[in-house]
Formats: sequence, structure tokens, C-alpha cells
Amino acid sequence: MTQLTHAHATRFAAATLSHLGREYPYKMDLVLNGPEDAKPPRAHHPIFHGSFDWHSCVHGWWQVLRLARRFPDLAIATDIRTRADAMLVPEKVAGELAFLDRPYAAAFERPYGWAWLLALHAEAAQHDAPWAAALEPLAAAFAARFHTFLPKLTYPLRVGTHFNIAFALTLARHWAESRDPALVSLIDARARDWFAADRDCQAWEPGGDEFLSPALGEAHLMTIVLGDDFPAWWDAFLPRAAAGQPATLFTPATVSDRSDGKIAHLDGLNLSRAWNWRTIAAALGPAHPVTPVAEAAAQRHLDAALPHVTGDYMGEHWLASFALLALDGL
Repeated sequence: MTQLTHAHATRFAAATLSHLGREYPYKMDLVLNGPEDAKPPRAHHPIFHGSFDWHSCVHGWWQVLRLARRFPDLAIATDIRTRADAMLVPEKVAGELAFLDRPYAAAFERPYGWAWLLALHAEAAQHDAPWAAALEPLAAAFAARFHTFLPKLTYPLRVGTHFNIAFALTLARHWAESRDPALVSLIDARARDWFAADRDCQAWEPGGDEFLSPALGEAHLMTIVLGDDFPAWWDAFLPRAAAGQPATLFTPATVSDRSDGKIAHLDGLNLSRAWNWRTIAAALGPAHPVTPVAEAAAQRHLDAALPHVTGDYMGEHWLASFALLALDGL
């Protein structure tokens, strides 16, 4: 199985650092309340105004901090830390917080960006630096939004794009484990409410612009929520997995045009599936008949996507973060 290497880290970090401060092109998530709101991205987002959109900038920061920690001898690691010292500071965080108080901002980046901000805070906390302390109020604000949102989300969001709830809760739960036991309990209860009775998943995927697997992302979350009970749930959820069925889950998606931002999502699907399959295999254990099939599927998906992490900005502004998940996990 392909592992994260120094060469990967060098390639990913250099590409991502080059666009963390690249303000244009930029896709705003903004409700205009009046003409005074027509401002450049950095006026609304003092930190996260690069990388094409807010959430990609957030997880770009997660990625470069993670790589600087995992490979402290990276030639670019000093540049990463210097940039973080300038950007991840209380006064800029205050500007990001102010955006959350705007009218009609309650659903801003829900739930994908919320979860990635928590992942960034969790990563920042592993560094001997003031970054996590600076980000703490922003992380607390998004955790509070999860507390408010999850009880009223009657039905799970099973799509394969930014709104997918299983992916968001996988990241959010990782953050909450050492910080917010009430959020852990809420996530676990909601996951059981939505997914515990799922059986014989047909896996009608991939959609043409998806970067997450609704089926495998759900299973990934349940590896964490169910613990030792996961294998029995899995056997009912995908009862023909040992035979490689449904075949679509084991077959990498075809990407026809990497300059098309939506179609390029499918490279991300291949990477996120690789992460899912590796996690599922580890949760099932070496004796389970699906484990070697899952590991082989993970490798096929990695082989299909890793050569294309860089090369076109429509993928390059975000794919390295998903490559890092696929190769190294959270």
C-alpha cells in the first residue's frame, strides 16, 4: 500500500502554500445585505481568502501544518511556520468571527467548512506555537453550530458533495474527542439514529460531480461510532463486499476533464474512497474476508488519483488535502 513520503510532502506543501494567499479567482459564499458588502475577499475573510474558496483555504492550512509537523525537515517548513505566524493571529480570527455574525450567515459553510475548521484547530494544537490559541474562539463558534444544527437535522445528508454529513461528523468527532464530550455523544447518537439500521446498500454512485462516497463515508463514520460492533453492522450494510459488489464502490471514477472544476471532483472521490477503504479494512481486522479486497480497492483508487493532485488549478487548490487524508489519515 502506498505510504506518505517526503516526496509527496514536498510536492503537496509547495503547491498548497503557493495558493493559500492567492486571492483570485475566489468563489465567495456571501449573502449581500447591501451595496456596502461588495468588497474583495480579504475584507470579509482576513485569513481564509485564498485557495479559490473559504473551505479549501481552511483545509489547505490544515494540510501544510500537518506536513510541517510530519516532516519538519521540509525545505518549505520554515516558510509555512512564518506564514502561519503572520496569519493565524487573534486579530485576523476576530475578522473571521465577525463574518459569522452577519445576517443570513447561520448556514455559512455548513457542515463541510465547519468540520475542516475544527480539523485545522486540532492540528494547530499539536504545534509548539500560538496558532491553536488564536483559532480557539473560531473553533468554539463552529462547535456551537454543530450543537445547534444536529438535533434539528431530521434526515441525514447523504450526497457526495460538501453537504455530506458523515464526512463532516468524522472530522468534527476527531476534534471533539479531547475537547467536547457532549458533542461526541451527540454525534454518536445522531449517527446511530440515521445509519444504524441501514442494510444492503445499493451504492448508487458516483454522481458526476461528487468527491465523497455516500456509502463508504457513512461506513467510515460508523467504524468510529460503533467500535467493536462495526464488523457486524458492515456485514449487513454491504453483504456482498467480499465478492467486490456493488462493483462501483471498488472501481475508481473516470475523470474526463480536469479543467472542469466539478468534474475534477472525481479525483477527490478516488482519494476519499482510498481513505475510507483503508479505514474500513483496519476496523474489520486482518481475519475478515473483506479486508484484502478493501485494501486492494484503496490502492486502485490511490493509483488513479495521486498523479493528478497537481497540474490544473481546479484540482490543485484542494486535492492535496484529500491525498494527505488518503495517505496518512486525520
